[in-house]
Amino acid sequence: MANTFFEFKQFKVHQDKTAMKVCTDACIQGAFTAAHMPAVSRVLDIGTGTGLLSLMLAQQSAASIDAIELDEQAALQAAANFEASPWRDRLNVFKEDVREFAGVKYPFIITNPPFYENDLKSPSHTRNAAMHAVSLGYEELLAAVKRLLTSDGSFSILLPYEGFQRFRELAVDFTLRELLLVRQTPAHNYFRAVGIFGPSGGLNTTEIAIYDAQRNYTPEFSALLQQYYLYL
Repeated sequence: MANTFFEFKQFKVHQDKTAMKVCTDACIQGAFTAAHMPAVSRVLDIGTGTGLLSLMLAQQSAASIDAIELDEQAALQAAANFEASPWRDRLNVFKEDVREFAGVKYPFIITNPPFYENDLKSPSHTRNAAMHAVSLGYEELLAAVKRLLTSDGSFSILLPYEGFQRFRELAVDFTLRELLLVRQTPAHNYFRAVGIFGPSGGLNTTEIAIYDAQRNYTPEFSALLQQYYLYL
């Protein structure tokens, strides 16, 4: 029987109650964001799921982190994962819809929102809600980010490569500062993009392949995840 948890060097993510499990691209977003996030006192995680991104940022930052999750079971799981972590005193989860969330403004927001606005859906409604923009479209997400972000704040988002192009066109009130383009291998096309948007500034673009031609982790991937993955 497969494990119902994913163990990292400094924390463990239980995931038996959530539709979406720990995945490599979310780990890439967490590690990349932690490496580029400014020193802030508060962070908001929109759609936290298991709490993975909040935990990754908490490992590298002293910020207090509030996490929002609409699904009740996922919110309970994130809360349990937070409580079992070394940073339980500065991690909080709210079972709420971000469109109605009325918290304070945050200097940094991270989100791994619903994927695949136009792709075929799974028979599972819970998985659909987690993977598809059936409950929160890009425009609504941007409106929530704009409402909850401080005037000089920044935010990180992970999307499929094609979806990111559309999101970037919609994000007219923000400037893309850091862009990470992700390939499965050097021979593959980009399939994910992580963007960190801010109020102004120039753009720094990097790319990463997860595997080399022999299906081993690339040195760049290993360096990025070395502080998190148990076996790196």
